[in-house]
Parts: sequence; C-alpha cells; structure tokens
Amino acid sequence: MKRIFLIGYMGVGKTTVGRALAKSLNLDFIDLDLFIQARYQRSVTRLFEDVGESEFRSMESRLLKEVGEFENVVISTGGGTPCFFDNIDYMNRAGTTIYLKATPEALASRLNTCKDKRPLIKDKNKEELYDFVVKNLEKRNPCYLKARIIFETEELISRDDVNKYVQQLMEKL
Repeated sequence: MKRIFLIGYMGVGKTTVGRALAKSLNLDFIDLDLFIQARYQRSVTRLFEDVGESEFRSMESRLLKEVGEFENVVISTGGGTPCFFDNIDYMNRAGTTIYLKATPEALASRLNTCKDKRPLIKDKNKEELYDFVVKNLEKRNPCYLKARIIFETEELISRDDVNKYVQQLMEKL
C-alpha cells in the first residue's frame, strides 16, 4: 500500500508532477482541489468567496483525511493544505510527503500566467505577486520543511523536465 502526498506552494507543479508520478508508479492520482470542487459542486475560488478561507480550510482538512485513507494513490494538495490544523502531521503519518520546492522568482513567474484562477492572487500585479509569494513562503516554509522528502523543481517548464523530475523522485521513494 502506497500513499504519496505532494505539497508545496501554489504554482510549483504539484498536479503536473503528481499525475506523471502516479502514472509511472501505476497508482491513482487525486488533486485535492478538484476533489473538493467535485464534492461541493463549486470551484475553489467560489468556495473561498462563499464561505471564506477559515471554513474552506476546515472543509479541505476533512476531505484531505478522507482521501488520505485511499490506498495506492498520489495526492496533490493545495498550497495551504499542509499549513492548517494538523494536516502536515496527518500526511506524514498516513504516507510519504514530498515538498516540491522552487524559488519565489520561479513561482511568481509561473503564477503570473494563471493568477485569474487563484483566489488569493487574482488581483495582484507582478510586483505585488512576487511580494505575496515571498511573504507566504516565509510563513509556510516551516510547515513545508516537515515533509519527508524535499525536492527542488526550479526548471519545471517542459514535458522533459517533468519526466526528469519523476525519474528522480522515483529513485528517492
């Protein structure tokens, strides 16, 4: 029985790497944000707007523990998931946690292209986005660093990069 949790800041590539890793390991893949959206029939952005961050984090934690009982699965979490309640400790007990890590510069650059889909950053310009990423990484890093495996994903641009990272991750597991 295998359970792998991918954690890290938004835009780091948890879903992209998670899908490829699951396929390579012949495991199921679950994107926690998509699981939440399917359960509540609303986008994460809409849930944030409708119930607020506090209630959203409660819902997220409950569903993390639900999918965390599945077997033979790679689970991609939301960027904030590990940092609320006892989520990181739960994930470390339930399976293998991998922190996909990138610099604030790389993250801000990636996020700038898709910020309209992300409730916490959708209204920020490039400079505000960079500052937001730096500030939040400082807050979240102590939590992220509790992961069992810390894995740099600076060059996650092409399909070849994804394949290279998946091969390297498989060697660490």
